[in-house]
Amino acid sequence: MINWPCMLKLEGDDELIYLNSEKELNGECEGLIWDQEDRVIDSKGFVYSMMTKNSVIRLQHDQIQISVEDASKLIQSHEFCRAEVCLTKIQFDSVFEAVKSLE
Repeated sequence: MINWPCMLKLEGDDELIYLNSEKELNGECEGLIWDQEDRVIDSKGFVYSMMTKNSVIRLQHDQIQISVEDASKLIQSHEFCRAEVCLTKIQFDSVFEAVKSLE
């Protein structure tokens, strides 16, 4: 079961996309040319691959769970691209907090 909210990590790009629901995921992906290596990471750190079925994005659990440290690194890279936040101040107690920071 996917724990919303989630973040979309596009392959080769440090920018992350905040996703509040499956409906939002499908809306975001309509306008994107997404790659098989793109991943959705839920608020507990579980990683999902994306696939389409009947023009709808479906998520497949990859049996991987990232740590809060890995989530923090993803957020730091994302914020570095935006150049708006001091990176040393970006630390979280949970993956949920990391994902919510994108909101």
